[in-house]
Amino acid sequence: MVKIEGTLNELRALLGDAERVTASVVETVKEVKPAVKKTRRKLSQWQRYIKNRANHIKFKRGNKKGRLDLAAMSKAFKRSMK
Repeated sequence: MVKIEGTLNELRALLGDAERVTASVVETVKEVKPAVKKTRRKLSQWQRYIKNRANHIKFKRGNKKGRLDLAAMSKAFKRSMK
């Protein structure tokens, strides 16, 4: 923690500049933020395949029951590409 000593007018002079600077930065960020737009890239074929729930192959028994069987899904995806 920093201890600042001085008269009230001196403190206002010191801290007033900091408040104005932070306010101007916040205003500038608010103005610029809507102008900046993130470009989204196209999903790969595999990502589109995974996204489709109809293509989900799950383990039916064992300790992985209910999880996606990515190996089987990969094989099915590669077969569908032929």
